[in-house]
Amino acid sequence: MDKISFAATAPTHVSKVGIKARDADALAKYYEDVVGLREISRKGQSVILGAGETPLLEIEQASAVRADDPQSAGLYHTAFLLPARADLARWARRAIDKRTPIVGASDHLVSEAIYLTDPEGNGVEIYADRPHESWKWNGSSVQMGTEALDVGNLLGEPGNEVPFDMAPDGTMVGHLHLRVGNAKEAESWWQNELGLQTVAGFGGSAVFMSTGGYHHHVAANSWQSRGAGRRDNDRSGLAWAEFSSADAKEEREIVDPWGNVIRIVPEKG
Repeated sequence: MDKISFAATAPTHVSKVGIKARDADALAKYYEDVVGLREISRKGQSVILGAGETPLLEIEQASAVRADDPQSAGLYHTAFLLPARADLARWARRAIDKRTPIVGASDHLVSEAIYLTDPEGNGVEIYADRPHESWKWNGSSVQMGTEALDVGNLLGEPGNEVPFDMAPDGTMVGHLHLRVGNAKEAESWWQNELGLQTVAGFGGSAVFMSTGGYHHHVAANSWQSRGAGRRDNDRSGLAWAEFSSADAKEEREIVDPWGNVIRIVPEKG
């Protein structure tokens, strides 16, 4: 049986993300070739990608939409959590060998992460958690930071010798990071609607929230989008995000103050 990531043991966690794309096939190829997802199925003009048999990303063809505006509300990044540090090391080795363009690589104390931007401007994070027993908490706040990733140390992780062909079983969407007009308003909304707890905040411009003692299932920032109103429906980028909840009795859909669509589905047994 595959080991379940700590992020997935929480009562509410991200299960899948939907993206509107101007060229769904080209974008799907990026997530296959670079991220390591595999095509699981198609639904009309939508491409459903995942790890093993688990769907994680649905790319919807929307030819007429305008390009996403990074100063508006919407998707900051989708974060794909690999099961083990060795998997991140293997992914990094392949990225180096293929000269994959990256936009950042950070040690967040609770995790190690590599950042990319897909061809349609959507942020992507590939990361691995440090053992949750090693995270440092001060009451209900978890200690996180942003330091330079020690790539040499990562590449020395045992198990790095096995080539990374595709995302392994157990890969999941570990967290969703959103652009919003006001981080404090987003914090209240997520607390009220999904019962998330705040575990970290940065100067009123970013908030990190979770359930079950995870470092964060949702982040919301106003770094580029301060004061933004509802996002335009005719933009590419985030179509919806799906959360699995042990408390949900039936599927429902809610919309945050900036037009980000959130679907809640009952946790599968």
